[in-house]
Amino acid sequence: MAKIGFIGLGIMGAPMAGHLIGGGHAVFTYTHGETPQFLLDQGAQPCASGAEVARNAEVIITMVPDTPHVEDALFNPTGVAAGLAPGKIVVDMSSISPVATKDFAKRINALGCDYLDAPVSGGEVGAKAASLTIMVGGPEAAFAKVKPLFELMGKNITLVGGNGDGQITKVANQIIVALTIEAVGEALLLAAKAGADPAKVRQALMGGFANSRILEVHGERMVKRTFDPGFRIELHQKDLNLALTTGRQLGVSLPNTATAQELFNACAAHGGSGWDHSAMVRALEKMANFEIGSGR
Repeated sequence: MAKIGFIGLGIMGAPMAGHLIGGGHAVFTYTHGETPQFLLDQGAQPCASGAEVARNAEVIITMVPDTPHVEDALFNPTGVAAGLAPGKIVVDMSSISPVATKDFAKRINALGCDYLDAPVSGGEVGAKAASLTIMVGGPEAAFAKVKPLFELMGKNITLVGGNGDGQITKVANQIIVALTIEAVGEALLLAAKAGADPAKVRQALMGGFANSRILEVHGERMVKRTFDPGFRIELHQKDLNLALTTGRQLGVSLPNTATAQELFNACAAHGGSGWDHSAMVRALEKMANFEIGSGR
């Protein structure tokens, strides 16, 4: 049985922590608000600060919304760093800046501890089902120690490289997802405006080289108009902002990523921050003055 700290018990973090408890581990928790009752019922041990979590645990996991939240959780006066002792491992499973991640890792390493960046893909559904994809950056020895914990939360677990490489993999994932949503949206919108049945067009395309998980799942959402999240547009905006900011820092142009972000921005301007990211198609529909499925 390992002693694990878990900081950030939101939509994703709470079920992830639950799987760790279910795996027989002692889990010390800290979050904004209260530790959810179902975790307390399972045996979670709430703490008063991140520092207290770190004093009690051998492996400390953070799962919070964005880069500033991770920095605060780790380095505020009562944060994780204040409670660390040499030999412990800090694991950030949030989706944050790859550049900032490298800095955070150096600061944790200076305290004699290892750092893993291990962002996830799979959303709330994957968190609840323990089927998350986990992309890891950091030293191989630390990864080997933590991998049994990752296996309680996910299925596709890859050590990509050093610190920051996990985060850049997640950014790459979000670029591909956004651009594929945009491509599927354009294709189905064009087909529908031309008079074809978009549901049948989607079905035909799924049998060929254009097939993808996005066409299968989000193409269906576009046809059926089911835009309840899912994965909210505002979260994908955050991830594409990480992509574009990192691109600027590295001198890499990401022109189509920028276009996808502007389409998300247009959705947000129409009150769609909380829509599923497949609803990017609504921005395309506004420009075409035509909705997929119109008249059907």
